[in-house]
Amino acid sequence: MSIAAEKIREQVARYGLRMASCGLVAGTWGNISARVPKEELFVITPSGLPYHDLAGKDMVVLNLRGEVVEGEHRPSTEYLLHQAIYQARPDVNAIVHTHSIYASALAVARQPIPPILEDLVQMVGGGVPVAPYARAGTPELAKVAAETLGSLGAVLLANHGVVGVGRTLEEALIVCQIVEKSANVYVWASLAGEPVPLAAEEIKALRENYLQSYGQYFLRSAALRSKTGGPP
Repeated sequence: MSIAAEKIREQVARYGLRMASCGLVAGTWGNISARVPKEELFVITPSGLPYHDLAGKDMVVLNLRGEVVEGEHRPSTEYLLHQAIYQARPDVNAIVHTHSIYASALAVARQPIPPILEDLVQMVGGGVPVAPYARAGTPELAKVAAETLGSLGAVLLANHGVVGVGRTLEEALIVCQIVEKSANVYVWASLAGEPVPLAAEEIKALRENYLQSYGQYFLRSAALRSKTGGPP
């Protein structure tokens, strides 16, 4: 196994612990994965093991055909979902799947989250749609999740939970946190009155600003481009 793959295994284990510590999942539910740079592989959490007990060696390495390449445990039962998203979205390097309370409540109600907050549209690119119901762990769920996600940063899974994607594990985890916050705000705003979504042109501007110039990711990428003369 390459050094890059081993590093990603350690990172996925750490972010699994962070996801659990944030209260985004209960027990052993939810899952996390990340691509291995410059290899047709991704690393995913194992099925049914407590996050607080996981180490890098417990992570499972798969190729983009969904075949196990390395690992002592069975991969998450949602590996097909991760595989489908990686195949459909070359820009996605990490996926976090959570079962947070407010977002799951809206998923049960089959209620999408409108583009009501600036940080939501910055991170996600708009509102958060709901994928049609399909049973967990099935090819059907993988298909509808990837299709409904489209080019966005998050999708609700009907009667299930949330999937957030990102360029990094950090970004994918924050997406899930922002989606949960937005679901909470949307529920309370609906009780107070009629939530007002942001205008389409504002959504576009906020998203472009986030992708092109927000935070340290952009600064590192710009520095790398200046050194190499190419994309990051």
